[in-house]
Amino acid sequence: MSGANWYTRLVSSVAFPLHERLKGHTTVSVRRWLEATQWWPRDRIETLRVERLRRLLVHAQARVPYYRDLFRDRGFDPATVRSLRDLATLPFLTKPIVRASVEHLKAERARGLERFNTGGSSGEPLVFYIGKERVSHDVAAKWRATRWWGVDIGDPEIVVWGSPIELGAQDRLRTLRDKVLRTELLPAFAMSEPKLDEFVDRIRTRRPAMLFGYPSALALIAKHAARRGVDLSRLGIRVAFVTAERLYDHQREEIERGFGCRVANGYGGRDAGFVAHECPHGGMHITAEDIIVEIVDSADRVLSPGEPGEIVVTHLATRDFPFIRYRTGDVGVLDDRDCACGRGLPLLKEVQGRSTDFVVAADGTVMHGLALIYVIRDLPGVESFRIVQESLARTRVMLVPAPGFDASSERAIREGFRARLGSGVAVEIERVPEIPAERSGKFRYVLSRVPVQ
Repeated sequence: MSGANWYTRLVSSVAFPLHERLKGHTTVSVRRWLEATQWWPRDRIETLRVERLRRLLVHAQARVPYYRDLFRDRGFDPATVRSLRDLATLPFLTKPIVRASVEHLKAERARGLERFNTGGSSGEPLVFYIGKERVSHDVAAKWRATRWWGVDIGDPEIVVWGSPIELGAQDRLRTLRDKVLRTELLPAFAMSEPKLDEFVDRIRTRRPAMLFGYPSALALIAKHAARRGVDLSRLGIRVAFVTAERLYDHQREEIERGFGCRVANGYGGRDAGFVAHECPHGGMHITAEDIIVEIVDSADRVLSPGEPGEIVVTHLATRDFPFIRYRTGDVGVLDDRDCACGRGLPLLKEVQGRSTDFVVAADGTVMHGLALIYVIRDLPGVESFRIVQESLARTRVMLVPAPGFDASSERAIREGFRARLGSGVAVEIERVPEIPAERSGKFRYVLSRVPVQ
């Protein structure tokens, strides 16, 4: 493929397939299948999804204690499923249910399950299990997406990430694997000035074909390099994949300008799977062969394309630990248009963020945190910030000031916030030396503790 040298071809066609086979994964065959099915017309993809959904539900009834009991109590016969709309007859799978029923969600006689957990940024971490089928399909979906951008397994890659799972498992075997695959991990936990200098040096030395990481972290590295007068735009980087956080327009601009490459936005998670990724034509393609996405409102009604609501995911490659109608807590919008690339995969129009990225005014009006973010971003002398809505009556701003930030800046923040949240809202501004990332390494501009109704 374009830009692939002999080493990349060796890794992608020999070393990586051998690695996956030894682990009992079917990643290579799944990726080949996905590269064929992506060009199918939508109606054929829809037929495939219904068939796979029916098989998953029948399997869950036969092998998974939680769903066996649920289907019996509801009088639900999975063999009668004829449409994706039939999913709406089933209740949602929520994080509290997973926590309470984790053992009953395991399929009987399942082998090789791996224990995973989310970071718990909004509360208690979520523990769940993933089987080899799910791993194979998720890795294959990512692999397909990187090839959309001319990047293959074995091309040099730098990952800016903060998950304790990755950072805590750097044993000899994993280190050897990463060396063979030419993947280098930079920890997003520590983003101090000296560390950022190190990151810039590593990127210049490695000259990766692609970057992968949090948009906040990649944007920070790009800005830091610019401040240092270091040009990273001529290294031959083909694409920067970003995920795990909302991608803001200013971050896309900073990354593209700083690294001289396009940004490919992605959406997914350890729990939900590899849900969607952006192609070079700008479409956020859902991994439709494996993933069913529903958008629901606060009354649990399934919404039409174009309407924002909570993202609910059914992962069709989760027979060992099924995720069926799983509430992600994220807010997004489906799109019913066709992408110019010609793929038949349906589209996510927008991922607006987690439900906690929204704030609620004193009168009950719900608005995205951007309404407050822009108040601060327009001010001079702001190095970084985080907004925490503690209650309808109190919002706190942690802010790292820079030259130019003064009492009038604080006044502008209070006036701007009160204009949006309500004139009686207390706005507290704390000047701090730094704002740490979350335990996972992610960074969030807005955190609301007020439930969105």
